[in-house]
Amino acid sequence: MQTIRAVIVDDEKPGRERLRRLLARDTRVQLVGCCAGSAEALDTIRAGARDGAPVQLMFLDVQMPEVDGFGVLSALVRDSPNVVMPEVIFVTAHDEYALRAFDAQAIAYLLKPFSDERFQAALDRALRHVRAGHADSVMSQMQALLDGSGQKRTGTPPAAGAARRMLDRIVVRNSDRVRLLPVEQISWIEADGMYVKLHTRDGATHLHRALLGSLDSSLDPRRFIRIHRSAIVNIDVIAELRQDDHGAYVAVLRDGTEVRVGRRFLIRLQTRLGQQI
Repeated sequence: MQTIRAVIVDDEKPGRERLRRLLARDTRVQLVGCCAGSAEALDTIRAGARDGAPVQLMFLDVQMPEVDGFGVLSALVRDSPNVVMPEVIFVTAHDEYALRAFDAQAIAYLLKPFSDERFQAALDRALRHVRAGHADSVMSQMQALLDGSGQKRTGTPPAAGAARRMLDRIVVRNSDRVRLLPVEQISWIEADGMYVKLHTRDGATHLHRALLGSLDSSLDPRRFIRIHRSAIVNIDVIAELRQDDHGAYVAVLRDGTEVRVGRRFLIRLQTRLGQQI
């Protein structure tokens, strides 16, 4: 089995050494760099790309001098297409970055101090994602993320009245085939790191490499609506809205699935329905 090439990026030596020791236990991983800062990390990743041995997984500290972890990601996006974006596990002692790491579609977020079990779970998940492939779409997805709008910033606004092309099918890649999934078959969509889970009306679930925000801007708003930072729902399958003891709403789908409605998305849902909830 081919090993996965990984780098550690952490400005604190104890943090680097602990990650190094943990990775040394796993024969699936080849550690190709242990970097004390962003410049060293970028040099390592760029060198791997030039040599035909790209870094596939990065343990990335968020708060570092000069350039933070998100700055490293921005620099890699600017290197496209010469550098392929590795999968990212954020590692930090600062829990205030958790939401932003979630928005960055990180595979995992390790909050120091973390247990060996938590590390192993994050590593296992990352290796599954790396081996799933589809790296060709990562850079465009990350560009959309860092732009924050789902579109590349060109400095030129879209022409007035320009129509967006809505997806009518989603290409779902499996190990031995490519499926064209009609969007009307989708019941709801759930964020899962750099992937989404497409839940269909027949009860099946398909893993698709995409950012939830990117899909949100590509699906017909007359049919799909984002009701949570991690969920988009086909409005035709919502059977009822149920309010809990704390005043928050849950969308109950026709098959009984319950999907939380985020408070900041409630107004969007009310606007779509054209009436107060």
